[in-house]
Amino acid sequence: MKTRPALTAAALAVIGLGTAACGGGVAAGAESAPAVVQKSTAEAVAAPAQAPAKPLAGKVIVIDPGHNGGNYKRPDVINKQVDVLTQKKACDTTGTATNDGYSEAAFTWDVSVRLAKLLRAEGATVKLTRDDNTGVGPCITQRAAIGNKAKADLAISIHADGAGSGSHGFHVIMPKKINGPVDPVVAKSAKLGLAVRNAVKKQTGMPYANYIGKNALDYRSDLGGLNLSTVPKVFIESGNMRNAGDAAKLKSAAWRQDLAEALAGSFQTYLK
Repeated sequence: MKTRPALTAAALAVIGLGTAACGGGVAAGAESAPAVVQKSTAEAVAAPAQAPAKPLAGKVIVIDPGHNGGNYKRPDVINKQVDVLTQKKACDTTGTATNDGYSEAAFTWDVSVRLAKLLRAEGATVKLTRDDNTGVGPCITQRAAIGNKAKADLAISIHADGAGSGSHGFHVIMPKKINGPVDPVVAKSAKLGLAVRNAVKKQTGMPYANYIGKNALDYRSDLGGLNLSTVPKVFIESGNMRNAGDAAKLKSAAWRQDLAEALAGSFQTYLK
């Protein structure tokens, strides 16, 4: 009978210690749980990943739509002679047209607008050498100056040819060294020209020109738009407007879109 109180006291002591220990454990657990939850919540609500950069972000591209829709009204302006370093040439020309009257100026403007839209969607800063297809000029010297002033990563002048009806296909024109401002970018222009040639052939179905250049590549020293350029630049003669087969393609909105997409893709290839 005397041991019962002792046992009771001991039991109480043990129970008290156990209760304290359990109480301490529960309290610690109760205090630490929110910290764990907070950490998990912070991890779960992490800042969203940034969208990948657009492929042409930070790049400046100048598009030169050849000729202008109002050139024919002002022969006094476009026939003025300008210095292209290797010779004197007319400020600009009217360009050619298909046999049923679709003008080169209208073609180059349409393709340029399509191309500019694609390039801007890819993050590029795009400048055109003219704002519409109703004006006059600018002169070939000014067209080069626009690209130079913009410090463009590349420039392209879009054209279509007016050769004999038996001639067909497209070709790309690149600059030659002339002991002038274009010399430092001749090699880069050749690289650009190759990228353009390959993409246009692959995507548009237009064959290589059968009347000029070799494998759709031509080199010239008489074009002011190239001679005066200090940035990598090429011309594309997209097809022959006087050839029935080429003209059908050039007049097709779907084909012009294919051409614009091919050019946009070639620029990404070149700028990698």
